[in-house]
Amino acid sequence: MDYATLKLIWWALIGVLLIGFALTDGFDMGVGMLLPFIGKTDNERRIVVNTVGATWEGNQVWLITAGGAMFAAWPLVYAASFSGFYFAMLLVLFALFFRPVGFDYRGKRDNPRWRNAWDWALFVGGFVPALVFGVAFGNLLQGVPFAFDQDLRTTYHGSFFALLNPFALLCGLVSVSMLAAHGAAFVRTKSDGMIAKRAARALRIASLVAVVLFLLAGALIATAIGGYQIVDAPPLDTVANPLLKSVIGAPGLWLTNYASYPWMTAAPSAGVLGGLLASLLASSRFEKTAFLATSLMVSGVILTAGFSMFPFIMPSSLDARSSLTVWDSTSSRMTLQIMLIAVVIFLPIILAYTSWVYRVMRGKVTAQALERDHHSMY
Repeated sequence: MDYATLKLIWWALIGVLLIGFALTDGFDMGVGMLLPFIGKTDNERRIVVNTVGATWEGNQVWLITAGGAMFAAWPLVYAASFSGFYFAMLLVLFALFFRPVGFDYRGKRDNPRWRNAWDWALFVGGFVPALVFGVAFGNLLQGVPFAFDQDLRTTYHGSFFALLNPFALLCGLVSVSMLAAHGAAFVRTKSDGMIAKRAARALRIASLVAVVLFLLAGALIATAIGGYQIVDAPPLDTVANPLLKSVIGAPGLWLTNYASYPWMTAAPSAGVLGGLLASLLASSRFEKTAFLATSLMVSGVILTAGFSMFPFIMPSSLDARSSLTVWDSTSSRMTLQIMLIAVVIFLPIILAYTSWVYRVMRGKVTAQALERDHHSMY
């Protein structure tokens, strides 16, 4: 397999891993965000927690896998992103700490203040990572202030608070609202009674908010946010060196791929239609279809970002030619080949096991189930 094809395959594989993380751990984060609002009593909150109690740890592995794949396949991206997003990543890490301790320690004491505190800790563990991931994508779309010298050493000239600019925060709210909708749809499929009704209401509101904010972000990208375009580059199968190309930046350039490849418009269409369909089905008996609709919305939003930026992965607002792309930020051909063999062997096994787990754990979580399995559930 030629080098350029391997680079493209790994761009697609990492995209699959990110979508897999958003679809699985995304509804875990959404459930955490909604926990204090759709569960009014301790029993109701226990039901909400146990909708994801059996699977949240496995879902979180998708994030670790995606990070490992980026480190191995895109070492320059990994190095540059850790320079620029170091404190943001630490914030995500510290917020994620609340999840395991929140799940495990919430039921250790039968004290309302104790349990309420851990409920809000689970909220933080869902809200903060969702917000920061969206903020990160917002900054990638604008360009990150980093540059390479002639020895490919990275220098970063931004700050943590500079990441929290208006457009990036808008993207963060898109992420928060769509994952809240995804979590609400999951709770809707796993619960009944008042919890399901509150989850339906949250689903209807969050999905509509996500669609509106997504369209607003798209309008800003089309008119005000500068995009990037390669105007001169070496052959695609050459050794990775980002400084060998020429890049220009201007508002609206992130839309050029949609003119060149009209089929890519399926991604933003899926994001909008999935959100609208989820809102329409929120209170219907088609609860699983509503969950599939939020899954479509999440996939469409992430693919829209990927398709818009392709082949860019991490554009540079400081030195445009230092921008990292699919073609000039990858590992060696041998590394990509060896990893691809591992993926072909192990990914089907992982998907089969995950499907089996969800099949075994299917069904609704009820108050009767909590009473019956009191010592084995959160």
